[in-house]
Amino acid sequence: MARFSALGEHGAVWLALGGAGWALDRRRRPGWRRATLTVEAAYLANTGIKLVVGRRRPELEDLPPLAGTPTRLSFPSAHAATSFAGARAFSRLGAPAAPCYALALALAASRVYLGVHYPSDVAAGALLGALLGAAVPLPGPAELAEEAGSRAGESA
Repeated sequence: MARFSALGEHGAVWLALGGAGWALDRRRRPGWRRATLTVEAAYLANTGIKLVVGRRRPELEDLPPLAGTPTRLSFPSAHAATSFAGARAFSRLGAPAAPCYALALALAASRVYLGVHYPSDVAAGALLGALLGAAVPLPGPAELAEEAGSRAGESA
């Protein structure tokens, strides 16, 4: 579980998926760029909130955490924030929603299982990420046409 959870560290799996979308979906490339930047924005917003709130990670006697963490702060969960930002933004671009949300949910839940977050940390991170993912402006027809035109000019 710790190895699986490591995929979500700093939003890494979502940044990789966004990069793949950007590289493979030329028609919606501007949207993939924005969606991937939103994953980064979720991570940064999460970090700022974490510093302001200052909530310590769970400490249960005789039940140590099953994974290490980069900080001792827990609220909100960055894994949940980046995962739900990625799932929401990428599915709005046409990525299959069910696998995106399944991955987001599994990565978020792994943090509670590993003993490094409270359920409320994960819920707050998921809400933050989903709100940011929903706010990504999708490219309109004019922007898509402009992108297609610039690609046509490159190949000429």
